[in-house]
Amino acid sequence: MNEFRIDLLKWQKEVIQDKSRFKVICAGRRVGKTRFTLAETILKAVECKDVTASVMFIAPTIQMARTLAWDQLLYMAQPIVASSNVNNGEIKLKNGVKVCIRGSDNPDSLRGVKLYHATLDEYQDVKPQTWEYIIRPALSDMKGTATFIGTPKPDADEFRRIYNLGISDGDEWKSWHFTTHDNELIDPKEIEAAKKTLSTAAFEGEYMASWDTTGSNILKMEWFEAKDAPEGEYSTYIAIDPAGYENVTGDDRKKKHLDYFAIAVVRVYDSGHWWVQKVDYGRWDVKESAVRVLMAIRNHRPICVGIEKGALQKAIMPYLTDLMRKNGVFAHIEQISHGGQNKANRITYALQGLMEHGRITFNPKENWDEFKREMLAFPSERAHDDCFPADTEIITSQGTKKIVDVTTDDLVLTRKGFRRVLKAWCKGNQRVITRFGITATPEHRIWTETRGWVRLDSIANNDILVVANTVKDTSCAKQSNSIS
Repeated sequence: MNEFRIDLLKWQKEVIQDKSRFKVICAGRRVGKTRFTLAETILKAVECKDVTASVMFIAPTIQMARTLAWDQLLYMAQPIVASSNVNNGEIKLKNGVKVCIRGSDNPDSLRGVKLYHATLDEYQDVKPQTWEYIIRPALSDMKGTATFIGTPKPDADEFRRIYNLGISDGDEWKSWHFTTHDNELIDPKEIEAAKKTLSTAAFEGEYMASWDTTGSNILKMEWFEAKDAPEGEYSTYIAIDPAGYENVTGDDRKKKHLDYFAIAVVRVYDSGHWWVQKVDYGRWDVKESAVRVLMAIRNHRPICVGIEKGALQKAIMPYLTDLMRKNGVFAHIEQISHGGQNKANRITYALQGLMEHGRITFNPKENWDEFKREMLAFPSERAHDDCFPADTEIITSQGTKKIVDVTTDDLVLTRKGFRRVLKAWCKGNQRVITRFGITATPEHRIWTETRGWVRLDSIANNDILVVANTVKDTSCAKQSNSIS
């Protein structure tokens, strides 16, 4: 066999030499995560003595797995590779052991394999239940090992749970935390340069691998600056955030619970500076909303109008298109997809850095009091996209009500007894799913006795929920899930 050698960073050597069965690594960008996972994958395949077993590298998607791992694995393991097949994602080493490249987006491709070791890369984005229901059982035959590695996200609950397990369980699990500073090949000056230009959330999350990048005080009042429009060339953009139109509920009493429909007019200068000229917001019906958008287009002549894609966008577009045709006012309208991210994350990463570094200023002739209140409170309940359908029944102290009829005057049943509603709002039309008898938006948090607050789309079969007993003395009880 030809000489086989892999050069490692100090932290990589430390983790590989550790004897823990399950290893969890929370690491910043450019720390050397991918090279580590590939080196460990190869070393585990060399170490394995059973030719009927495999070693598996798993990324969130098969395309990502091939992009991250395939070429590098072949290059690093070249002296000991016997054969490879990119179509089935398998590399066979000279000792007869296979290295399998897989994605969690195709769960069936992960089944039926006796595993000696599994590496789950970018675990914060790996499909929920991949570990518990597929990979963990596959390791049982050989008492195999596993490594989880990723960069934290505020809503990466499963990665956080696994990481905490490695902190508290000293028998089989162990966790490490590495920042970009732990890669001795990265110039520290480059990291400091990034810190000066990135938002706090982006730098802390991507470079320092911090879990705590969202929360209160994301947008600080000292960053708000009202100034006259800068000199120089610019282009005008209009951004539209559609909300629950006034007639969504069919009940005028509910208007105060609707989120604002907002129209932002922003000048973007060639220097990269943003000047917010105006934000028009309110709770209007769909026709008035379309009229206000048309007036903004006519008055400011933007080169592009962006509107968040979805049911609310579809509701307004026929009215807006008809108004533009009748009035001879036209603009390029771009439908903006939120890419599956929740609103708090989208706003944090889009605006925090610009405001923190003084690259967004506001028109001093406008009244920004309401904007400032919303900014300081962000993220608040109205920043959340999680909702139940309007006809969801809620147990209150006065009996059962549909959630659309619940107000801040009500006391609702919680796992800790009846509690007063602090805020009620309507988000209009949203995509919902049904799991274990619960219908809500996928990101809605559901309390479990096993793991605390968990997204609805991440609830597992072995989680224990708290359910209401609709009897004379209303109370809550624990209930295990079961899949029918």
